[in-house]
Amino acid sequence: MKTMNWAQKTVLTLITCLITVMALFPLLWVIIAGFKEKAEVLATPFRFFPKKWMVQNYTDILGDPAFLKSMAVTFGGAVLFAVLSLVVNSLAAYVFARLEFRLKGFLWVYVIITMFIPGMAILLTSFIVVNKMGMLDTLAVLVLPGVASAGHMFFVRQFYLNIPLALEEAALIDGAGRIRIFTHIFIPMSFPVFVIVGIGSYLAYWNSFVWPTMTVTNPDLFQIMQYLYTFRSERSTEMGMLMAGSALSCLPTIILFLFFQKHIISGIKISGLK
Repeated sequence: MKTMNWAQKTVLTLITCLITVMALFPLLWVIIAGFKEKAEVLATPFRFFPKKWMVQNYTDILGDPAFLKSMAVTFGGAVLFAVLSLVVNSLAAYVFARLEFRLKGFLWVYVIITMFIPGMAILLTSFIVVNKMGMLDTLAVLVLPGVASAGHMFFVRQFYLNIPLALEEAALIDGAGRIRIFTHIFIPMSFPVFVIVGIGSYLAYWNSFVWPTMTVTNPDLFQIMQYLYTFRSERSTEMGMLMAGSALSCLPTIILFLFFQKHIISGIKISGLK
């Protein structure tokens, strides 16, 4: 493979910078719009930077107890959802990857088929089910229905299939049971995969809007997306505060990415394992 010359490196660097700017532009605009006056956010002609920088939008939104409560409730629910998703999907992936039982092939196909069913197609039936179970206006209705994910099961199972069978056989010879093999061999080796699955579950919960809107009407359980939507509906003139709240709602996700970025890259590298 030939080494790239300085011209090729320059072009690639410029393209990378351009893509980065395009990807970050919406986020940067939301953050900066949070410093604008309410009439300046959507003013025409478009102006990227504010005429006068205002910190008051951020201080006001942080002083709103409803905003802080929705952030805390959403964060707690997202963490719980991610943990339960890891437990359920990793255990199911181990069963399908290592154990032999009747109807295994049929059940695996049944699980995989659910990946091709759009969520919107079963939204109404899912609502009817949770309504009959009396789960409306509870944290359980936000967490439990989406814990089991065929996509995450498939991803973790593919990783488990690449773990040498000799490790498991040696543990069985030493008298270890399946639970101990899973907890002492598979889990310690699965950290990069768990980071991908956990963050994917966290983001799915954090960004959900339609399902919480359908199933939760109690303001004490409002998710952050519900809060921002309600804020926009009830205080449509306070666009500066809305932008500030939107920017702050991105903060936990950004911190999460910065903290786990090395493990995310490692997980992406192994995502192509067969």
